Amino acid sequence: MTLKTTLIDVATLAGLPSQDVLIVDCRFDLADPDKGERDYHAGHVPGAVYASLDRDLSDLSRQAEGLGRHPLPLEPAFNALLSRWGWQPGLQVVAYDGNGGALAAARLWWLLRLAGVPAAVLDGGYAAWLAAGNAVEQGDAAARAASTVSLQYDPRQVLLDHEAVRDNAAGQLLDARAAPRYRGDVEPLDRVGGHVPGALNRAFADNLDENGHFKPAARLRDEFTAVLGDTAPADVVHMCGSGVTACHNLLAMEHAGLHGSRLYAPSWSGWVSDPARPVAKGD
Repeated sequence: MTLKTTLIDVATLAGLPSQDVLIVDCRFDLADPDKGERDYHAGHVPGAVYASLDRDLSDLSRQAEGLGRHPLPLEPAFNALLSRWGWQPGLQVVAYDGNGGALAAARLWWLLRLAGVPAAVLDGGYAAWLAAGNAVEQGDAAARAASTVSLQYDPRQVLLDHEAVRDNAAGQLLDARAAPRYRGDVEPLDRVGGHVPGALNRAFADNLDENGHFKPAARLRDEFTAVLGDTAPADVVHMCGSGVTACHNLLAMEHAGLHGSRLYAPSWSGWVSDPARPVAKGD
């Protein structure tokens, strides 16, 4: 089986034998961190395990290190998570959430990519699974046999260096937050509003059509090119509020054939952890 590495549609996922795929439910609500797991127990794609953005896909104990609101989990913790799920090399991983991959599903996709694991996001998310009339499962999925995983992150794909960002040595920043937050008109989560000087804006929500599916690859390519101009994809560094929705833009660019961009993982919340760093307002 050829592994999917960006998006997978509902029909393809429904046709995969259960032993050939590890499905991960990543639904999460920033305003109610336990809601995603409650929703998972109420109904999920059969066989799916649950991943919490706060507990599994971040290490909140590292927030004081200036790494933003959702610091990356350290390699041992991420390896332990994959081991608990029973991941094995060659096993297709599919992540989904409730809103087109906009939140934690794209984050898991990117973490797996960082660790060298091919994975895909379910296009349209759980809503698309339900709309197709597919079966759901309640409670916890039957556990796979645990495995032994020992993977390392690829440092070339992630940027943690605030100084490189400050000195414009990192590449072209692309901010995935909605325009009002990018401009600094509003800031519901972080210490101050605005954006890193020199960053461009591409709201992650613009990657989806009116039905919550990713736009066609050719259209996404044209739209990103309109924002980035002649900047090579490998020179693009994605950011957002805390390094989560930025993964949606990275996924969209990969789907569009614009390969090799990176993530500034601390993102805005990490940037403004030091009041001395400059803040830009407006467009």
